[in-house]
Amino acid sequence: MPETTVANTLRRPRAPRKTAATTAVPPDSPAESDNGIDASYLESLLGYNARRAALAVIGVFLQRMAPFGLRPVDFSVLTLIAHNPGITSRQICAALDILPPNLVGMVKSLDKRGLIERRAHPTDRRAQGLHLSPAGRKLQKSAQATATQLESDVASRLSAAELDTLKSLLRKVYTR
Repeated sequence: MPETTVANTLRRPRAPRKTAATTAVPPDSPAESDNGIDASYLESLLGYNARRAALAVIGVFLQRMAPFGLRPVDFSVLTLIAHNPGITSRQICAALDILPPNLVGMVKSLDKRGLIERRAHPTDRRAQGLHLSPAGRKLQKSAQATATQLESDVASRLSAAELDTLKSLLRKVYTR
């Protein structure tokens, strides 16, 4: 079975479906979707809820990033490079929990599109630092503004404090 990473998990988004998570259910009754299916056990699981939330966000992300030609992992790589000029492929793999062979194709694709530049690393002759090209900076800046707006839109039912708490708690789950 292939290893699950941020990269391959984010490549298979599905459109969000209406479930019990989107339907108001009295606290004393089992969670039921519109078709009468009891999903209360699934809704008690962290993984289920995290995946459903991710699918909802990624669905909107894919729509809004289509004009930029960016998948979630491409956006993540470009954003890391934008905020960390000279970052190495090894550092990107560690930050995004992706395997080096999976990153090679992404870097080649971003390079072919003229979005990044590879430069000699100042302290490690074996490594190359990755930098955004002028076109890459422009695209990443626009994509980041779009991502910021879409996050606001999809989290509109949460207060700022709730959103901060949610993100903080989710980071506790996936950080070591």
